[in-house]
Amino acid sequence: MADQHFAPQRATRREWIGLFVLSIACLVYSMDLSVLFLAIPAIVRDLDPSPSELLWINDIYGFMVAGFLVTMGTLGDRVGRRRVLLIGAFAFALASAFAAAAQTSGQLIVARAFLGIAGATIAPSTLSLVVNLFQDESERNRAIGIWGTAFALGGLVGPLLGGLLLQYFHWGAVFLINIPIMLALLCVAPFLLPEYRNADGGRLDLTSVLLSLTTVLPIIYGLKHMAAYGYAPDQLVAIVAGLVIGAVFIRRQKRLEHPLIDLALFRIPAFTASLLVNLAGVFFVFGVFLFQNLYLQLVLDLSPLKAALWSIPSALVFTLMSLQAWRVTKRLGPVRTVLAGLVVNALGTTVMALAAYHQNLYAILFASMLVGLGFVPVILTTTGLIVGTAPPERAGSASAISETSAEFGGALGVAVLGSLGTVVYRLMMQNADLSGLDATTAETVTATLAGAVDTAKRVSPSVQPEWLLDARAAFGLGFAACCLVASVTLILLALLARHIFARAKIDETALAGHG
Repeated sequence: MADQHFAPQRATRREWIGLFVLSIACLVYSMDLSVLFLAIPAIVRDLDPSPSELLWINDIYGFMVAGFLVTMGTLGDRVGRRRVLLIGAFAFALASAFAAAAQTSGQLIVARAFLGIAGATIAPSTLSLVVNLFQDESERNRAIGIWGTAFALGGLVGPLLGGLLLQYFHWGAVFLINIPIMLALLCVAPFLLPEYRNADGGRLDLTSVLLSLTTVLPIIYGLKHMAAYGYAPDQLVAIVAGLVIGAVFIRRQKRLEHPLIDLALFRIPAFTASLLVNLAGVFFVFGVFLFQNLYLQLVLDLSPLKAALWSIPSALVFTLMSLQAWRVTKRLGPVRTVLAGLVVNALGTTVMALAAYHQNLYAILFASMLVGLGFVPVILTTTGLIVGTAPPERAGSASAISETSAEFGGALGVAVLGSLGTVVYRLMMQNADLSGLDATTAETVTATLAGAVDTAKRVSPSVQPEWLLDARAAFGLGFAACCLVASVTLILLALLARHIFARAKIDETALAGHG
């Protein structure tokens, strides 16, 4: 019998308006990851949190999002993606009101935790609903680009909007702004968004949910705190505990008829290759841009405000490329887009290495824009491949796996590349002349560049000591080393991805059998 090919249904105005509604939800979710930073001084004055409480106020939202992504994505497949999104939006609005009204640090921590749990419904539900709304592959790629743009805009707009609100209102206003947006979503989503659920999904295994949480949370906690504070036994214990529980989680999934994560997804070569590329892309971008932010302030001696302003061009490239990446994918096809993007990304990190070594501000900004040009098409195309190669009834679970891998990639990139840069810095500082400093001060200088800069301001406020120049050069060399590692790994990853995609028989211009 001859194969019958049916043209996928084209999206109407209703689907595009529905995408706009989903994008607004994503923008709010992304804003809440960054908007709090500017409010911290006001919160400290008002609530007087301890250092530990302040740490949890900052971190708990991201931890809860990472921990609940898989559960919420799978729950959407089982009970309905639109239903989970609406429940999450309602809970997000309530938690925002609770956070704005918090009278103690403990109340704010609890409110931020609930915000994270509610926020975990948004990314997988919205992405899987995009798959339902847009059946044509070209339209779906464009829609995923707009979906990704909402996240990029959230990170860009969050601090600006937060600063504006804090100029005139109480710090709780940064949370209250979420409420009308989520209420609007609750009003219009039932009329614009389709419902989808897998009728054969079975019951949610609560033991798997618990194992999932106790796998993800300790690992994310350990990696993020390791990146921020260096190696410590409790962080290593947390990571090892998470890995051990993860092994138990995987064994349980193999035995269940209706697992929380269908491990069969990882037997789809295109799914696994796309996930690997996605994770690696986030790994290097997060690590490199962490270094870039520190470099602008500590090496080039820019104020935080000036560093943020100089970072705007690369942020705009990320945002514009998110909107236009679908054109690249449509012209080149998903495989060529991913491979070319990895090469451009590697070129960007190579230029960044040279710029960091020579301490050239303009070259660093140019390199960061090159990285954005390569990274955005890669991350959006692999996201499309991840949800496009998974069976439709598992799109929510696939979306959640994609988002969780990005969380792991970001945390791991910051921790690993940060550690590599620190090792290079300390090795180079062994040759610095610190004869005029006592042992304790010298140890501070050789530990981190931030310590060296603070020490220089204290012991020699009028004249820049020679060892500070050595410290800045050492940090630049560590940054350059991390960028070169990224360049080599990205090229190797492109070769590996090309091999896997070829074996998976993914067509160069379309997803075979999908879309």
